[in-house]
Amino acid sequence: MTDRTAVDRAYMAQALSYGARHLGATWPNPSVGAIVTQDTPDGPVVVARGLTQLGGRPHGEAHAFSRAGAAAMGGTLYVTLEPCSHRSVRGGIPCVEHTILSGVMRVVSAMADPNPFIAGLGHALLRTAGLEVVTGVLEDQAQRAHRGHVLRVTQGRPMVTFKIARTADGYAGGPGGTPIRVSSAQASAWVHLQRAHHDAIMLGIGSVLADDPQLTVRLPGLEARSPVRVILDSHLKLPLASTLVRTAHEVPVWVIAAEGAPVGPELALAAAGVEVMRVSAGADGRLDLAEALSLLGTRGITRVFSEGGPRIGEKLALAGLADEVIVSTSPRALGSEGVVAVRPDLARALTSPDLYRLAETELIGDDRFEHFVRRG
Repeated sequence: MTDRTAVDRAYMAQALSYGARHLGATWPNPSVGAIVTQDTPDGPVVVARGLTQLGGRPHGEAHAFSRAGAAAMGGTLYVTLEPCSHRSVRGGIPCVEHTILSGVMRVVSAMADPNPFIAGLGHALLRTAGLEVVTGVLEDQAQRAHRGHVLRVTQGRPMVTFKIARTADGYAGGPGGTPIRVSSAQASAWVHLQRAHHDAIMLGIGSVLADDPQLTVRLPGLEARSPVRVILDSHLKLPLASTLVRTAHEVPVWVIAAEGAPVGPELALAAAGVEVMRVSAGADGRLDLAEALSLLGTRGITRVFSEGGPRIGEKLALAGLADEVIVSTSPRALGSEGVVAVRPDLARALTSPDLYRLAETELIGDDRFEHFVRRG
């Protein structure tokens, strides 16, 4: 590895870390990290950092150049995704033009953007303008960071992370589905941070009826980062008195129901501030999950955090729709029969070398977290 390659990898790692700060807050755009450096006799120095701003504008490159000003002249731009090359209906010049006008002479890009409006054109235009362009630096990490964007522009659906917590003896709930406290305080805080890093939280109506959850981010300073709350509710059973409905004007609630669900509950939910959408359902009355996720994709959602329940997690995995699965295991046992957290088919999928790989294992508080990533 040359010195230049090592430097490029180090600054790209910084750009990826910086861009991750706004994951979940820039949809429908990806959260792109950008760093501008200048060479000095003592080595490169950072003159500006940027990332896609809340709501998706300005993009990471534009943010970095606005901070760098004239200091960008002759420098290097490190960016986690190919700069955009097209003008959108929201206005503003594309990032390729920002980059050329900034005066940088070199661009290091982690990956090409599969968006058909870009798809290599950004890199090509930069080279045509005389800039040195290096691509593929830390591409694997960038692909994971931008997987929601990639899936939305290539498959029309968001990335899905399914998270389930279980006791030491494998249960997510008590007898008859009664709620139980599984995770440590530190593990719960980690889950709230993951909520903040996703565009939407998705839950089945069974879990809502059992727990009456808030599904918000309750970490100091991040309360405003609560994502859209999506409830899969075939027959529109969501109670008007539920916490979700009562807070729908504070944090959006979207309910996805079956096409044949009754109209009366929809009107009542809509009057309370809940948006109801409909998709197909199978003969068993269960929603078509692929269609539901495609619907979310049309709304600009790129990253979904699904917190249960066990049946939905299993269905997502078997349908090839759970891109990451996170299983946390507490050292505390339930000590009786309960609701199995990782159902048999999901367990087989996670241990299949063709479907998932164990990306990492870590301890958070007293809980062991296993992160599985879908192959392909």
